[in-house]
Amino acid sequence: MMLISVPGRTDARQHQGFTLLELLVVLVIASILLGVVALNAMPGNSQLLQDDAQRIALLLQAARDEAIVRNRAIAFEIDEQRYRFLIRQNDSWQVLTHDALLRERAFRRAPLVVTLTPPSSDRLPLRIVFGREPVDKPFALRLTLGANSASIQADGIGNFQVQ
Repeated sequence: MMLISVPGRTDARQHQGFTLLELLVVLVIASILLGVVALNAMPGNSQLLQDDAQRIALLLQAARDEAIVRNRAIAFEIDEQRYRFLIRQNDSWQVLTHDALLRERAFRRAPLVVTLTPPSSDRLPLRIVFGREPVDKPFALRLTLGANSASIQADGIGNFQVQ
């Protein structure tokens, strides 16, 4: 028996599906792509710490400006689990609870080691107070999580940089 090939017609035996090897190659490629996406989607400790430091630097800038505009002292308070802002009401500090921007926040990975240079206190929570004056003392706030750390440098005239 002789098979004759006719142009435009294909043999039914050529299109029976994928081979096992082809399916395995596709599964390996899909697994590699999912692994890469998962690694990029879940940031490490270093990236989370940098993100928190950037957020704190921006919030410190906002709190400093708010203290000048309101003509009232605003304090930034931080410990190993969270940070928050307080405002001076008469003779006591009140937590800013109804301010969407300066609300209390928890760190995404905790506990952190928090140090302030020059030190305002030896114990936590550490407190930085912004007064009504546009010029203040420079400071450095360091956040450490394991082997990773980020530092917020304040120059005393309203510039906050993350290093």
